[in-house]
Amino acid sequence: MKRVLITGAAGFLGSHLCDRFIKEGYYVIAMDNLITGDLKNIEHLSANDNFEFINHDVSEHITIDEELDYILHFASPASPIDYLKIPIQTLKVGSLGTHNLLGLAKAKGARMLIASTSEVYGDPLVHPQTEDYYGNVNPIGPRGVYDEAKRFQEAITMAYHTYHGVETRIVRIFNTYGPRMRLNDGRVLPAFIGQALRGEDLTVFGEGNQTRSFCYVDDLIEGIYRLLLSDYELPVNIGNPDEITILDFCKEITKLTGTNQKIIYKDLPVNDPMQRQPDITKAIELLGWEPKVNRADGLKITYEYFKGLSEEELTKVEHKNFDEYVK
Repeated sequence: MKRVLITGAAGFLGSHLCDRFIKEGYYVIAMDNLITGDLKNIEHLSANDNFEFINHDVSEHITIDEELDYILHFASPASPIDYLKIPIQTLKVGSLGTHNLLGLAKAKGARMLIASTSEVYGDPLVHPQTEDYYGNVNPIGPRGVYDEAKRFQEAITMAYHTYHGVETRIVRIFNTYGPRMRLNDGRVLPAFIGQALRGEDLTVFGEGNQTRSFCYVDDLIEGIYRLLLSDYELPVNIGNPDEITILDFCKEITKLTGTNQKIIYKDLPVNDPMQRQPDITKAIELLGWEPKVNRADGLKITYEYFKGLSEEELTKVEHKNFDEYVK
């Protein structure tokens, strides 16, 4: 039985990865310090003999006694509000955490996949974004702690690959949605649905002309799985190229939820990317992958998940509003 270590395992994407690897017959070691993750996302796996959970911060030294075949590094705050609230931890998990895990991969002879992000492209001057685009990032802006942590993560991963011969894979993840997202983490989809469910007005930043491309979580996990098992070591975009403006997306959510709240507009946050659309040519050609779930179907599933949350979860306020952090 092959063994895989998944960091950030109690988070949105990490928990879905745990499900996938258990389904594929792997022994899964899940690691998370629960700074943004939630054990409820993986509690359904706790009785499985092929699953174990370790509460640990990957920025500290990591010890795994058993052999490992694969490491998937998904530990990191992932929403703007999170990494503005805990900027040092965000930088450390992308730098020290990645360094620790690459050392572990080297010692174990394991293949390691890192979760990079479309944020390495910053506010892009190239559209759609291809993997050979270097990006337009402000390293000292409010988003710099996340953007530069991920850019460093890619750099040290390639250094370990070229200098130490560690087998590595890099996935650049574009906006992803689905069950187990945190309702109040500040990302646009749960923000809109949460406001709709609470009967609040829906908040759009700027005029809503900025674009995003939303990929359903099952599609993303399939792309990551295929990339891990591929022979390609350079970054690969995984996302859905179906682009939509934030204002139109807000209207879709309003229609989906059957609400009649008004849309209110606030100032656009500093360095908020105006365009996000992946060029997935490499994923199609190298992995035979492209998204299958259309946005309408994926949103219905996600909405049903959020509707099932308790009143406490629905009204829980985790952080201040994003715009309060960037003024």
